Amino acid sequence: MRLSRSAFRLRLWSLLAALVLAPAVGFAQDDLRSSFPGRRVGGGTRGECSARLLVHLVPESSVYAPNSTLQIGLLEGPTATPKPLELQFRPMSGSRSNETSGLNLTSKDLPASTAGITLIRFEALQVPTVWESSYRCGDGDINSTDPLQFVQTVSPPAVSLLVRDVQPADAGIQIAIAEIRRYCGGTVPSAELAKAFDLGDLITSNWPAQLPVRCPS
Repeated sequence: MRLSRSAFRLRLWSLLAALVLAPAVGFAQDDLRSSFPGRRVGGGTRGECSARLLVHLVPESSVYAPNSTLQIGLLEGPTATPKPLELQFRPMSGSRSNETSGLNLTSKDLPASTAGITLIRFEALQVPTVWESSYRCGDGDINSTDPLQFVQTVSPPAVSLLVRDVQPADAGIQIAIAEIRRYCGGTVPSAELAKAFDLGDLITSNWPAQLPVRCPS
């Protein structure tokens, strides 16, 4: 299903306008939000693969609390030679031991794809969890002989922290992702996506006017 710019804008901003922000719950993770050294935009400056735009659809702080559906999303930029994606998740060091939390280092591979949005359902979020994403550009692939080795690439991955305590900055992202998920298998306007996630400086005129929405899970 293809969504027009006007329809997408109307539905998204109607939801935002109707939102009544509840008081932020749980301030225990405030320090994480101000100190986590994340970057929602991955990639470097050299090489077509490693410099390809990769963005976690999270607040600028790169710390995000998804809603009860545990939906997270990422954006891939245009390229002539797409490469597969490696997503990895691990409990943040010091939050709780892996044995206590029951959460181990997990990974998810996504196939090589054109520019577009991918929405994923996170299976569980019991403790603050670090999420890293990067392209498999060849020499930078993770060392499969070491299950504890994290993503190693020739350019910085996108890095975010997933938490449970919802803050006002999360609300707009939650609504935008929920609205985009309505169009799984279809497209949404790139210009309106740029506004919804404050990515106007990254989504430029050389992007497709419509971006596919992929929902593998």
